[in-house]
Amino acid sequence: MRRRLAYSITAAAAALALAACGAGDAPEDEGNTDVDAGETNGDTGDDGAGEGGEISVGIPAGWDEGVAVSYLWAEILEQQGYDVDLEDAEIGVIFASLAGGDSYDLLFDAWLPITHESYVEEHGDDIDDLGVWYEGAVLTIAVNDDAPITSLDELADNADVFDNRLVGIDPGAGLTQLTEEEAIPGYGLEDMEFVVSSTSAMLAELKAADASGDDIVVTLWRPHWAYDEFDIRDLEDPEGIMGDDESIHTFARDGFRDDFPEVAEWIEGFTFSDDDLASLENIMFNENDGEDNEGSVKEWLDENPDFIDNLIG
Repeated sequence: MRRRLAYSITAAAAALALAACGAGDAPEDEGNTDVDAGETNGDTGDDGAGEGGEISVGIPAGWDEGVAVSYLWAEILEQQGYDVDLEDAEIGVIFASLAGGDSYDLLFDAWLPITHESYVEEHGDDIDDLGVWYEGAVLTIAVNDDAPITSLDELADNADVFDNRLVGIDPGAGLTQLTEEEAIPGYGLEDMEFVVSSTSAMLAELKAADASGDDIVVTLWRPHWAYDEFDIRDLEDPEGIMGDDESIHTFARDGFRDDFPEVAEWIEGFTFSDDDLASLENIMFNENDGEDNEGSVKEWLDENPDFIDNLIG
């Protein structure tokens, strides 16, 4: 399996990185679109479209559900005779690459209608929406379960309880942009320190606070395995600033459907339940600490032996 995770960032990538999404917690939030010399997206070699060939998948750095589903699909496709490359990159880079037909063929972690709206508005005419696989995704601000507040409109008056810190994720994330531009001014949180670093750093602080019993407030999202692992809850959002529920889509480069019609059909029929996603993420990020994603997927498929047959049968 030829899977490469490349982690570097250029000025162009930084300029594009206005929004990102999940959840999840992968390399330090930035990546490039490097591919092997001579690789061509959609190249089916001698096998013909839909009967093997090379498929590249861009994973938004730092979003667990995107990591989990991308590795799941890599295993599914490789069992069907495809070669799959997985690469982490900033979400803006992935959308631009899909639109340009460059490095990536697929993106499994696009949140709509809010989080990635700007990218779809910019590139929508040059990319192909292959459908929704998860409903009810939300961006949140969460606290430990025994924190003394229940709503975001109480946070400013109780900032000292949380050491006057709101712990965020990577600077390119849509959640970070929403928090900085809408939630902080909307709820009068300008005097709090908004810590922007990475998803993994946020989760490390959350884990430490959970173990020590300290109060903490973090930016988060659902679906995410942290809700199963830690005693946390979302703060109420009476102003509706964090937005309504969203759907997670798969996008492909223009022409992917023609090059890989069978794969496109499988993806269009793909949905993932809360229980399925939680169980896969728990194996991948709790039991195996994100250190063996391929093995985690194989373990999950062993526990769900009919999944692939039901999906492509």
